[in-house]
Amino acid sequence: MQTTELVRFKESGKQITVLTAWDAISSSIVEASGADVVLVGDSLGMVVLGHKTTLPVTLDQMLHHTKAVCRGFCNPLAKQPLVVCDLPFLSYQCGEDKAVEAAGTLLKNSCASAVKLEGAEPETLLVIQRLIRTGIPVMGHLGLTPQSVHQLGYKSQATNKDSQDKILKDSEMLQESGCFALVVEHIPGKIASRLKKLLSIPVIGIGAGNDCDGQVRVTADILGLSIEQPPFAKPLLAGRELCIDALKNWIESINPK
Repeated sequence: MQTTELVRFKESGKQITVLTAWDAISSSIVEASGADVVLVGDSLGMVVLGHKTTLPVTLDQMLHHTKAVCRGFCNPLAKQPLVVCDLPFLSYQCGEDKAVEAAGTLLKNSCASAVKLEGAEPETLLVIQRLIRTGIPVMGHLGLTPQSVHQLGYKSQATNKDSQDKILKDSEMLQESGCFALVVEHIPGKIASRLKKLLSIPVIGIGAGNDCDGQVRVTADILGLSIEQPPFAKPLLAGRELCIDALKNWIESINPK
């Protein structure tokens, strides 16, 4: 799948589905589920590597996991989901050249077709524009931006008029800079709905209500595997408990009381 197909989905009213993956097993499951996009998110720092935030994740780790995700696909290349990889903290905040090198490393050495980065600061917009001129598609991310956790926390964003006006303005700048899609996280549904109508690029929500062009979820959250669930990601099954019970039953069958 190519990034341009997501715009066609928006135009036709088809909801875009995005799930995260972090290794070959998770990507094979997500692919088999029929997701349109696989996001190799820096959330793997928390889901897989046990960090408290996404900040410690390195570019080498993102590449390592993205390559594993790519090896997990079973379908022919033309039928595989679009793979988008997060640019980790400090891989793009330190200038355009470093950002191009980081993004290029991911796309050159894996099956990823695009990168995602957070924010719409003037420096970030310059980076996005440079990446796109280089031929690297970019997905934007506004609202709760986990790499800004020490400044914004993990609370809901765009909760007052000034911050709502800012996110509307920032979204337009991201579109004008060339982003092919925009993730909005943990913002009021009415603001996400306005963004959907305002922008010609797809608006993909997480904790942003149902009136978006698509939804993205961390797969571990939606399967109930995470120890701590975010308030906007209700699990579809008690995956953690199911796994623990199954393993306990196996252990008890090996060592009956």
